[in-house]
Amino acid sequence: MNKDNTKYAGLDLGDKTSLVQIRDQEGEFVKEMRIPTTAVALEREFRGVGPMRIALEVGAHSRWVSRQLSSYGHAVVVADARKLRLIYENPRKSDQVDAEYLAKLVRLDPSLLSPIVHRGEAAQQHLAILRSRDSLVAVRTQLVNHVRGMVKSFGGRLSSCSTESFARKVWSELPDSLRPALEPVLGSIQELSERIHAYEQEIERLCAENYPETERLRQIKGVGALTALAFVLTLEDPQRFETSREVGAYLGLVPRRSQSGDADPEGHITKTGNPYLRRLLVGSAQYILGPFGAESRLRTWGLQLAARGGKAAKKRAVVAVARKLAVLLHKLWVSDETYHPFFPQRTAEPLT
Repeated sequence: MNKDNTKYAGLDLGDKTSLVQIRDQEGEFVKEMRIPTTAVALEREFRGVGPMRIALEVGAHSRWVSRQLSSYGHAVVVADARKLRLIYENPRKSDQVDAEYLAKLVRLDPSLLSPIVHRGEAAQQHLAILRSRDSLVAVRTQLVNHVRGMVKSFGGRLSSCSTESFARKVWSELPDSLRPALEPVLGSIQELSERIHAYEQEIERLCAENYPETERLRQIKGVGALTALAFVLTLEDPQRFETSREVGAYLGLVPRRSQSGDADPEGHITKTGNPYLRRLLVGSAQYILGPFGAESRLRTWGLQLAARGGKAAKKRAVVAVARKLAVLLHKLWVSDETYHPFFPQRTAEPLT
C-alpha cells in the first residue's frame, strides 16, 4: 500500500444512514457525505477507490460493514468508542463530530481507538443459535412466572418442578376459573420447551462435528456444551492471548483498579467484553460451588473464599471462580491436556 495515496475515513454508522468524513494524509478535510447504511451504497462509495484506512464504531452493523469494506482492500479499524472518552463523553456529540474524530484518530494512531476484532461469519452464525436459545429461555421463564403469580393471586399454589416439565406437570393443577386464561399460556410454554430442546440438540451436534475442542473444556463438571461452545465461539482464536490469565480481563471478570499515590483500592469487576459468556461462566461457577459440584482444587479454593463471611463474600467467590475457570478453560484449549481436578498445574497426558 502506497502511504502517499492513503486516505483516512471516519464512518459513523447509523441504522438507516451513515455519515462519512474523509481526510488526506496530512489530515486535511477532503469531503463529507451521508449515505444509506446498505451494502449497495457502501459498494458504490468504497469499491474501486484508492487505498483507505477506515474507522467505525462497534455496533449492530459493524460486523458486516467491516467485512465488506475489508473485501475492497481497505484497512478497517473497528473502534470500541466506550473506551475513548473523546467520543463517548463528548458534550458536542453528533454524527459529524464522531465521524471527524474517527477519521483524525485512525490517521494518527489506530491503537487510540481500542480496536476490536470481530469474529468470523461462520462463528457469528453459530453464536446466533446460542443467543436464540437464550432468548427463548428468557421468554419461557417469564411465562412460567406469570402462571405461578396468577394462580397465587387467586389463592392457589402450583407444585415445584423443573421449567422443562412445568407445562406438563401443572396442567391438572390449574383452577377451573383460570383455565381459559392460562391454558393457552401453558401451550406456549410447552412449545417453547420443545424448541429449546431442538436448539440444545443442534448445539450438541455443532460441538461434535464443528468444534471438537469443546470436548476438552467439558472435562470440567459444570461446563456443558452451551458454555464450552460459547467460550470457543467468543474467543475464536486462542492464540490471540499471550497468556491464559489475559482471558479473565478480556471477559470483564477482573476488579477495577483506581491506583493513585499510596491508594490502590479494588472496585467491582470491569464487566467489559462479552456479557453472555460472562453470565454462562458465572453460572458454571455457581454449579462448581454448589451442592452438586465435584471436588476439585478450584471448588476448594472458592469455598474457602466464600467462608470468609457474609453474602458479599459468597458473591465475590462466585466471580473469582468464574475468572479462574475462564483461565483454566483457555489452558485446556491451547494445551490439549487432560483435566486433573486437583493437579491442574502438572504435566498431563494429551487427550486421545
